[in-house]
Amino acid sequence: MSEFVYEDLLPLGADETPYRLITADGVETVQAAGRTFLQVEPEALRLLAFEAIRDISHLLRPGHLAQLAAILQDPEASPNDRFVALDLLKNANISAGGVLPMCQDTGTAIVMGKRGQQVWTTGQDEDHLSRGIYDAYQQLNLRYSQLAPLTMFTERNTGTNLPAQIEIYANTHAGAETKYDFLFMAKGGGSANKSFLFQETAALLNPEAFARFLDEKLRSIGTAACPPYHLAVVVGGTSAEYALKVAKYASARYLDSLPVHGSDTGHAFRDLEVEQQILRMTQAFGIGAQFGGKYFCHDVRVVRLPRHGASCPVAIAVSCSADRQALARITTDGVFLEALEREPGHYLPDVDEDQFDGEVVPIDLNLPMDEIRRRLHELPIKTRLSLTGSLVVARDLAHARMKEMLDRGEPLPEYMRNHAVYYAGPAKTPAGYASGSFGPTTAGRMDGYVDTFQKAGGSFVMLAKGNRSKAVTEACRVNGGFYLGSIGGPAARLAQDNITKVEVLDFPELGMEAVWRIEVRDFPAFLVVDDKGNDFFAETMTPTITRIPIGQPG
Repeated sequence: MSEFVYEDLLPLGADETPYRLITADGVETVQAAGRTFLQVEPEALRLLAFEAIRDISHLLRPGHLAQLAAILQDPEASPNDRFVALDLLKNANISAGGVLPMCQDTGTAIVMGKRGQQVWTTGQDEDHLSRGIYDAYQQLNLRYSQLAPLTMFTERNTGTNLPAQIEIYANTHAGAETKYDFLFMAKGGGSANKSFLFQETAALLNPEAFARFLDEKLRSIGTAACPPYHLAVVVGGTSAEYALKVAKYASARYLDSLPVHGSDTGHAFRDLEVEQQILRMTQAFGIGAQFGGKYFCHDVRVVRLPRHGASCPVAIAVSCSADRQALARITTDGVFLEALEREPGHYLPDVDEDQFDGEVVPIDLNLPMDEIRRRLHELPIKTRLSLTGSLVVARDLAHARMKEMLDRGEPLPEYMRNHAVYYAGPAKTPAGYASGSFGPTTAGRMDGYVDTFQKAGGSFVMLAKGNRSKAVTEACRVNGGFYLGSIGGPAARLAQDNITKVEVLDFPELGMEAVWRIEVRDFPAFLVVDDKGNDFFAETMTPTITRIPIGQPG
């Protein structure tokens, strides 16, 4: 019989994170029962949450910015890789000004805390953290995305972006008695919707089967969540839900200090060699940073967990180009937050934008729809476009409303027949600005409406982010439609440089999901799906035979 040995499931190493002091107020040490306690006041928790949400909405980690800058210097990067990386760096510089958030989808607020055993609070930590999150979304130019279920099938925006997901754990580690550690995240619908759980078996645990599995599943992530990604793959898990949680943390690089070898005690570990093999696999996909190339992923984290002998969960998660997370810590010295990059300009090198091959074709969106379609018909897929004129903006709830109109025998609104439709939902408009952050949303969520709307005389030219289903390609071929892909991620830059006017057009009660009319100037896009049945992404999304099995020396 084996003797008892306690082992942390996730044994993390030393924390080398650079922190900045927010305040020394609201924390003090007190003596009781012969021990020293850290007393944390509610205001310290509220202020920490506010500052964390503000920072992660506008600032990025230096390492993430360095990876974007490296794409511009990589001779193997495609012109489209460099085009996207440059746009994301420009966006980071605009967002760092603290007015326009980096992404219009300012996310679901997620807080994970680990409280030392000698940390005293009022016991209402979730309440105080939630208040700080509330204040951030009220005072900053962020978007309310949380929907409260009123009945099984009816919802209403909470108007606060609450509730947040807050989980507080006890930290029993030696040396952590008077520390309160946090991870703050803001996960938008794009990246959160690309978290996957697969219930596999031990048959997956061989190099050839694992490679075939990943070749299929990783391609299926597609571009809708705004690559380049920080990709996490977790194999095993004491439960399915734990595997998913570990994948989320790994995508935030929270688990980087895990051991790199396993042991008989069953703790988690990172497999560095497999990480590099999977990274090379993703580079060979050809998907690239949204429009073809090498940079589907910045990096890969692979975590191997223990498992029940009859189960083998596999979890996959990504952190997108809005790479929003920050560590925080409350100690006897004060309240600290991870030091994100406040001056990202030095990551933006001087580059010759002529290196981005290919002609840019201007499209006048104010022409009659038939004329716009005729001009797009003459162009090959992959053509870079520059859009100027009026766009109608409609996404999930507005599409559902219009489908209900068609079901009642009513016509599709005239604006859907006369204008190109942009799938998006804006953040709040700052004072003195024409628009708040206003990047594209995931096109695939509207796939089920395309054929119906086109047959009703609308949605002939669509603009959004990400790949689309075969049904959309077929609908465009049959009905004479087009799908244009916008760069996912640079929402602040689009608001500052390309959107000149925003006004509500229909369904104002839907808040950010109302129908809007916007005016754009030199709005960048690519021709992704045309009226001949061609799809930019068709080839790169098809699984292939992987030559190097994952888990063997390559």
